[in-house]
Amino acid sequence: MTTFHVATTGDDAAAGSESAPFRTVNHAAQVAIAGDTVLVHEGLYREWVKPAQGGLSDTRRITYAAAPGEHVKITGAEQVTGWAHEGGAVWSVTVPNALFGDWNPYALAIEGDWVVRKTEDEPRTHLGDVYLNGQSFYESITKDGLTAPARTEVRDHWTGRMMPVPDVEQTTHRWYAEVGAASTTIWATFGDADPNVELVEINVRRSVFYPVAVGLNWITVRGFELAQAACPWTPPTADQPGLVGPNWAKGWIIEDNDIHDAKCSAISIGKEASTGNNNFTKRHDKPGYQYQLESVFDALEIGWSKELIGSHVIRNNHIHDCGQNGVVGHLGCVFSSIHDNHIHAIATKREFFGHEIGGIKLHAAIDVEIAHNNIHDCTLGIWLDWQTQGTRVTRNVLHDNCRDLFVEVSHGPYVVDHNILASNASIETICEGGAYVGNLVAGTVRVESVMERATPYHRAHSTRVAGYGVIYSGDDRWIGNVFLGTGGDATDWTAAYADPIRPLTQTGYGTLGYDGFPASYEEYLATIEAGLPGDLAVYLPVKNPVIIRGNLYLNGARAYDKETGAVVSGTAPELVVTAGNTVEIELTLPDDFGSLTALVPTTADLGRVRFPDLEFEAPDGSGIDLGTDLVGAVAEGPVVAGPIHSLVGGRNKVVVWG
Repeated sequence: MTTFHVATTGDDAAAGSESAPFRTVNHAAQVAIAGDTVLVHEGLYREWVKPAQGGLSDTRRITYAAAPGEHVKITGAEQVTGWAHEGGAVWSVTVPNALFGDWNPYALAIEGDWVVRKTEDEPRTHLGDVYLNGQSFYESITKDGLTAPARTEVRDHWTGRMMPVPDVEQTTHRWYAEVGAASTTIWATFGDADPNVELVEINVRRSVFYPVAVGLNWITVRGFELAQAACPWTPPTADQPGLVGPNWAKGWIIEDNDIHDAKCSAISIGKEASTGNNNFTKRHDKPGYQYQLESVFDALEIGWSKELIGSHVIRNNHIHDCGQNGVVGHLGCVFSSIHDNHIHAIATKREFFGHEIGGIKLHAAIDVEIAHNNIHDCTLGIWLDWQTQGTRVTRNVLHDNCRDLFVEVSHGPYVVDHNILASNASIETICEGGAYVGNLVAGTVRVESVMERATPYHRAHSTRVAGYGVIYSGDDRWIGNVFLGTGGDATDWTAAYADPIRPLTQTGYGTLGYDGFPASYEEYLATIEAGLPGDLAVYLPVKNPVIIRGNLYLNGARAYDKETGAVVSGTAPELVVTAGNTVEIELTLPDDFGSLTALVPTTADLGRVRFPDLEFEAPDGSGIDLGTDLVGAVAEGPVVAGPIHSLVGGRNKVVVWG
């Protein structure tokens, strides 16, 4: 086992020792083998690290790490000088296309499946970017738009709400590019800054730390600042390269890094191109949904299994200021853990939009745990899409997002427990088979069926497909949660959504979206049997049963019409979330709050979900343990409703993250 050293004073022709270090991280990545460590010393490295080998097991990894106590930045950007003043705040520079190689971000549009545009010929934004002292600019579609006034608010594409711009001055910094045969000219507005004095960079590389080859397993990436990559749009039907990621492999650990300014996705633990690469956009011959379904079966053909793919660990990272996703993954994310990360400012520039955006956006998150993350100021916090099975979202704090949690077209079982969901739109469940236990839900809950898209479900703790079906909605459990209303009509969702909600949707504060659903499997089955004889048509109008009990509804939030054991109070909760290096909540609860207690539900209590015919259990097949609260306290008997066992009647003030 060898430790190779890399330093800005080094030479790639050297031995790579501490006294004779390499100059580039990528050179070290070509020689490191299983068991080796690449130790990178203080400084700035402008390169794309492309590991040539992987490790052999969890104990024979290849580890890439910043030297202890030293700041190491690896960037996909290059500094650009020689700017010519065009007048006012506008400057220009011309750079040779050779700088970009075969990936010119200023010629490549944000394009691919599920990118949303009003018309097919609507102007495209591009993968390029300009940075002034590290801060990203906005792209102008035309040269004339460079000097347009600052923007103070912008429409959120999903909710229709007008949102304040995070940094108004930043919107005055814009760039526009024209690409020729041999060179690219960039115009940019710098305000009072002189780009020939300040640090000005442009992104030139697709990725920063990402193998070209697939199947390089057991690699650790630790302690770096990784930034400024021109990575492309990453839908589930395409190759999904990120700023950093394994590229279809097993057992990576990405930890303790500061990762930012990915044009699209920061960390990718997703699929590769052979299982589909934007075929809907290229061909228009079949729905994207159909191509996505095909990608599942294509992946099984190339070895999509627990033995070969997934089981990644993403922990203790600071992930921020990215255009599409903080963490993205389809298929390749299986059996992974994403925990203790701080994720914010994802897609908040709103330069482009599509149906694949979130702080964490995963498809086929089989046996994935998303735990104890602080996710805020994103257009969407967590989006679990397709084949959410064995997935657990636990002990996270989500706040100040447009939307917190969206679970789509999945059959479960999945668990959402002991989280704070404090944004105006807290939960969207357009799926079935979820167990929501011990959460604090401050915004709306949206319930919707999906009868036009049949999606797969799997054998227990496996990638093997067991069947597929449409989403009737329901088959959910809501136990021991605290819901906060706004003090008004529980069905008034206008604080969360400005645009009309679709007719099939039931949205409001509390669990009222389940009104009319059967309250037990026995009631459901009796309805089905009353409709016999018949087959498919008998099931289509019948919602799945739900288990909803022991929840607390405050300040106008409303209970499911058949709920047992609900406690309803007019108490105004006065929830305040204070965020910095730590996150603290202040919450006022009814004086008799402590009287609402119950035992923590078990696997036996939660029962089975209908389509997969599976129980709520741990990834190893044992019974699920829901006894640990948001701050790490373990239940030793009956517990109060909500995410923190120590909550009491009256005013509570608790540090919940950090």
